[in-house]
Amino acid sequence: MSAPILDVKNLRVSFDGVEILTGLTLQLDHGELRFLIGPNGAGKTTFLDVVTGKVRPTGGSVIFDGRVDVRRQSIDGLARIGIGRKFQAPSIFASLTVRENVAVAANGRRSAFALLGGTSARTAGLVDEVLETVGLIEHANLRAGILAHGEQQWLEIGLLLAQQPKLLLLDEPVAGMTRAERDRTGELLKTIARQHSVLIVEHDMHFVRQFSAKVTVLHAGRVLTEGPMSEVQNDERVIEVYLGKSARRGNGVEPSLEQGKIETVAPRGG
Repeated sequence: MSAPILDVKNLRVSFDGVEILTGLTLQLDHGELRFLIGPNGAGKTTFLDVVTGKVRPTGGSVIFDGRVDVRRQSIDGLARIGIGRKFQAPSIFASLTVRENVAVAANGRRSAFALLGGTSARTAGLVDEVLETVGLIEHANLRAGILAHGEQQWLEIGLLLAQQPKLLLLDEPVAGMTRAERDRTGELLKTIARQHSVLIVEHDMHFVRQFSAKVTVLHAGRVLTEGPMSEVQNDERVIEVYLGKSARRGNGVEPSLEQGKIETVAPRGG
């Protein structure tokens, strides 16, 4: 059996004496698409920060691809070996065309201005392949800044794909999208997951239900439970974390997480 793409054991992170991750342990397999949910303060963003080298843990281990100790790598180093991250707000070159944006990502450290003189045949082929995947090939020559919000999100996912990562970390990829854009994003992520491992932080439960994927619930800096969404949404521990003790069975309330976007609680560090 091959090692998981991400192997996290007893991960701990503290800020100013306050422990945000309190012994988080999880594994993500090669080719797996996984959702990470939890109330505000559960540690989701902090966890992504650790995996991408932005935050150094105070304890535990994070091993990428069976061999790389994340704690010993820089942000740039982790990107080069195959970890790509998309933040909630799209970060693109608004003044460049869609094609030029993807070409910049495909060429790594070369400057955007150096690329305007042309790209190699290999890079051009990769760019076209990425644009086809994210559904923006017809917009290739448009300036990126005029794209709709959903299209800008797809473009940023394309920038990650152009870097040919092994693992994609996506933070609320459907935030602010229309229903049609969310549906299209769901199909895009299913396509991407055929060739990449994908970990998605998400609050939109209607969106999560489109996938037959494992859901990991974080609470107070560690894993509360894991399983398919059909089981997780009816777990009384999860319901209490999200909705409070009044939602427990026996109080005259039939608990569920059927609302589309969970209103999160307990603000405390990601």
